[in-house]
Formats: sequence, structure tokens, C-alpha cells
Amino acid sequence: MKRAYVAVAATVGIFLLVQLGALALVEPFMEAGYQTVEDPSDPTNSLLYIGAIIVATAVMLVALKFGVDQLLQGLIVFASVFLSFYVFSVVIPAVVTFGGLNVLAVGAALLLGVGLLAYPEWYVIDAAGIVMGAGAAGLFGISFGLLPALVLLVVLAVYDAISVYGTEHMLTLASGVMDLRLPVVLVIPLTLSYSFLEEEGPETISDDEDEAEETSGAESDDTEGATEEEPPEPFERDAFFIGLGDAVIPSILVASAAFFRPGDAPLLDVPGLAVTIPALGAVLGTTVGLLVLMWMVMKGRAHAGLPLLNGGAIAGYLLGALVAGIALVDAVGLTPYL
Repeated sequence: MKRAYVAVAATVGIFLLVQLGALALVEPFMEAGYQTVEDPSDPTNSLLYIGAIIVATAVMLVALKFGVDQLLQGLIVFASVFLSFYVFSVVIPAVVTFGGLNVLAVGAALLLGVGLLAYPEWYVIDAAGIVMGAGAAGLFGISFGLLPALVLLVVLAVYDAISVYGTEHMLTLASGVMDLRLPVVLVIPLTLSYSFLEEEGPETISDDEDEAEETSGAESDDTEGATEEEPPEPFERDAFFIGLGDAVIPSILVASAAFFRPGDAPLLDVPGLAVTIPALGAVLGTTVGLLVLMWMVMKGRAHAGLPLLNGGAIAGYLLGALVAGIALVDAVGLTPYL
């Protein structure tokens, strides 16, 4: 149980780093002109992003099926370097510039890419994931108004549930990218000796069920009246994994709530962070959803993360808005349409 508590605490800590990092980047990103859309209040922005996710998922599955893993690895590492540059460009002072670029920020981003290619150990993957996660959540947070952000979270929660429990293609994708050692998953080791470089990949729902059926069948053949063996407990393994998107998507609402400030909610006096009561509510709601998800995972099966995480973020956000005295119609961004 000590391993379980440490693993849960580490996972919560990583999620908080992503969310607090996004809040810290909200204002610097806006000042740097990194808002990616002309009209952040347009709900169709969410639909375009959702479409892009579906297309990207399909491309990755095709790449894995036809064995062009190196191309996929190169594209994801390039995206990691590109996204981390956005973060480093507003974090690292531009004391050396060339062609209008922050040379130190470029160097830091390239160093991250080299680390992912040369030595993708779990702590390198997690560090890159935190930087990328905070950057992505911050960028989309200032680009997605409240209504688009809520639409995004609801639709992706439904899509995640279908892709894990229905088609199971997300489990296939997770298992495939594990072999590439890429920062699309967060790795939580459960032993001091654990090495992600030696990891063979996570077990999926079907893996656990097949193993239980095979074990049960073998015992019924050899031993009369033998007790059916349960599939291995998750914390009997050396590590478990959670998708980086599970940390990023609910954090978009956190950043959006802090930047767009429904009902002109005042910023709380937190140095270096753009925090409002609704944004804080989204952080707490995500954490509650994560704890419930971890409790379910401890029972030994893979689960879709976004239904609980996004649901918790939305519920916490709306509760925070009510506490701040903000009308729900303002909180969900419907005022311009009424």
C-alpha cells in the first residue's frame, strides 16, 4: 500500500505541475502574441481541434500498423521540441538572440529533443511531458474561450470512453507508442530500480482478461476444484502509465477560466500565477476526478481517464463560479448568444 500511496501522490503532483505551469504561462503567452485563433469565443474552434485529434490518432495507428515507427517518432519529437520552444521562449530571458530568436530557448528545446532520442528514461519522458503539457494547456487555454473549452472537454470525454471501452483503439495506440519511448504517456515508477528503457509495454483490458481466462483454464484442467487466480494487481508491477492528454485536456479549462475570467472574476493574489476562484475550482475538480480514476486503476484494469478528469474539471469550475457569484449563463459562455 505504501507503493500505491506514493504512486498516487506522484501522479497528483505531476498533474498539478502541468496545471500550475499552464496558469503561470497564461499571461506570458498572451503578451508574446501566442493566441492561435482570431475569435476565441467561436465554438467551431473546438470542433476543428477535435477533428485534428481524430486524424492524428488515425495517422499514428496507420504508422504503427505499417511499421513506419521511426517516422512517427521523428514527428512526435519534432512536435515536442516545437512546443517546448514556446515555453522556453517566455521563461528563459532573451539575453542572446539571432534572427529574432531566443538562442538559449532554442538550445533548451533542442536539448530536450536530444534527450528524448538518446536516453528516453522515465524521468526524461516525464520532464518533457510536464513542459509540453503546461505549454499546450496554456496555449489552448488562451485560444479557447469558455464555451469552446467546455465543448472540447465534453466531446473528448465521450470520444475517450468510446475509444477505450468500445473500439479499444486507444489501448492499441498506447501499447504501440510505448515501444517508441515517446512523451505521450506519463510514467509513474513503483520501484527504485525501474527502468522505462527495459519496459515491454502496458497491459490492456483485453490482456488482463485473456490472462485470467488462460490461467483459469489451465487450473481447471490440472487441479480439480482449484480456485481461479485473479489477474495481477496493478501495484505488483513496476510502473503504471497515464496518457499525457489526460493531464492536458482538463488543464485547458483551468487556463481558460483564468484568462477569460467569467463575470470579471478577480485574480487571486498568487505570485506568478493567473488564478481565479473558478480556475481553482477546476484544479480541485480535476484532482478529485484523478483520485477516483486512480482508485479504479488500482483494481487492475485500464480505464478511460477523460470522463472522470474532464467531468471533475467542469464540475469544479462551475462550483467555483457559483462560489464567486457568477451566473451559470456567464460561466458557460452563453451570454453573447442570448
